[in-house]
Amino acid sequence: MDFGGAGVGGLGNAGAEVDVLSWYMGIPVISRLYLTGALLTTAACAVEFTTPYSLYFSWDLVFKGQVWRLITSYLFFGAFSIDFMFHMYFLIRYSRFLEEGEFRGQTAKYLWMLMFGICCISGIAVYTNIPFLGNALTFMMLYVWGRRNESVKMSFFGFLQFNAPYLPWVMLGFSVLMGNPISTDLIGIVVGHVYYFLDFVYPVVADIRGWKMRKIMEPPTVLQWMCGDMPANQWQQ
Repeated sequence: MDFGGAGVGGLGNAGAEVDVLSWYMGIPVISRLYLTGALLTTAACAVEFTTPYSLYFSWDLVFKGQVWRLITSYLFFGAFSIDFMFHMYFLIRYSRFLEEGEFRGQTAKYLWMLMFGICCISGIAVYTNIPFLGNALTFMMLYVWGRRNESVKMSFFGFLQFNAPYLPWVMLGFSVLMGNPISTDLIGIVVGHVYYFLDFVYPVVADIRGWKMRKIMEPPTVLQWMCGDMPANQWQQ
C-alpha cells in the first residue's frame, strides 16, 4: 500500500506537540471519536484496567446485560504493537477519507453507515465466533471508499498498481500471505457491498423504474438534528 502522507514533524520539540494536536483536532468528529475510543481501550488493557476478556463480542453475554460488548468489540485491535499501528493507520486514513469526501457535511449519514455496519457485522458474528470485529468495520470502510473512488490509482508497497475498488481484495490477499484468518475481512467486504448497493445503486434503479421508495439509507431526522446536519427549527416542523 502507498503509505505516503503528510508528516507530523520532528517529535523532539514543542512544535511537534502543536503539530500532533493540530492533526488530531483536524480529524473529522466521528473518525476522531473512533480513533480515541480505540486508543483508550487499548491503553486500558495495557495498564490492566480491563482485559480483552471483558471486551470481546458474545451474544450470550450481551443478553445477560453486558451490552457494552456491542461497542468494545469494535474498539480493541490488540496490544500496542506494529500490527496495532497498521490497523490504526488504515482505520483513520479511510474513515477520514469517507467523512471528508463522500460524507462531507453529512455527519449523521456517516454515523448511520457505521451503525448499519455494526448491526450487520454483529448479526453475522453470531454464527462465526469472531471475538473482535473492528477489522470487519475497517474493511467495510475500505470497500465503500474504493467503490466511490474507482479512478483513484493506488500501489501496494510501490510495486503492485491497481485502482481503488481492488483495495480491500489486495488487503485480503495480503492477509492470506501473512497467514491471518480472513473471515473477519470477508464479512466487512460483504457488509460494505450491501451498504454500497442500498445507498448508491438502489436509488438509481428505483428512480429509473419509478419506484416510490427511492432512498432507504437516509438517517433518521432526530439523528440529523443531533449531529447538526439539520437546523432545530426545521426538525421541529
